[in-house]
Amino acid sequence: MQKPKKNLDDMLRAAKLRPTRQRVELAELLFSKGDRHVSAENLYEEARKAGVAVSLATIYNTLHQFTDNGLLRAISVDSTKTYFDTNTDNHHHFFIEGSNKVIDMPSGFARVENLPEPPKGMEISRVDVVVRVRENAKRS
Repeated sequence: MQKPKKNLDDMLRAAKLRPTRQRVELAELLFSKGDRHVSAENLYEEARKAGVAVSLATIYNTLHQFTDNGLLRAISVDSTKTYFDTNTDNHHHFFIEGSNKVIDMPSGFARVENLPEPPKGMEISRVDVVVRVRENAKRS
């Protein structure tokens, strides 16, 4: 179900972002397909195939702006790879090694307990759990 342009403009304005042509086009690519996880490189390829004239640097900048303004959630799977989740609700993820795919973990399966007290003047804002999985070499 594709969101109309006006709704995307309103969504960006509500997030305190000016709805530029490139932001609206990237928002349409990101949010018109339901909840999903994308890397900057994946979105760049989608944009290129859709005829959206945008650089990879603009993709990175836009993804980080959307994240900083609450439209996306960044998921770091290692020091070199970040995925962006259109579902910003509190939930955890599986990272499928080999296919480099991120999927949502069913809710209620991972509980994080016994967290340390944060430093004075700080609060815990979120806990991210990424469970790395791979295809079992021994198939039954």
